[in-house]
Amino acid sequence: MSKKCELTGKIPLKGHKVSHANNKVKRRFLPNLKKVKFTSNILKKNLRLNVSNAGVRSVDKKGSFDQFLKNAKNKNLSPRLKKIKKIILAKTA
Repeated sequence: MSKKCELTGKIPLKGHKVSHANNKVKRRFLPNLKKVKFTSNILKKNLRLNVSNAGVRSVDKKGSFDQFLKNAKNKNLSPRLKKIKKIILAKTA
């Protein structure tokens, strides 16, 4: 399973764990991913996505999953969601 958010494109970051003695050890900062089920009103089906907590909050702010996809930038979306966005835009136009 990929450690990448399908909506926002968040990926793991690299950094250091720093001790009190200022010793640095490499570590990874992973995004807070969850498996979430979203409902598309336009397509009339449910989608199960691997999404970060920030992605879930972004969808809530926009009001609906369809509304979020319409306004989302393609570079952040997964290939699967790019196809779904294309279908949604075609059905609403």
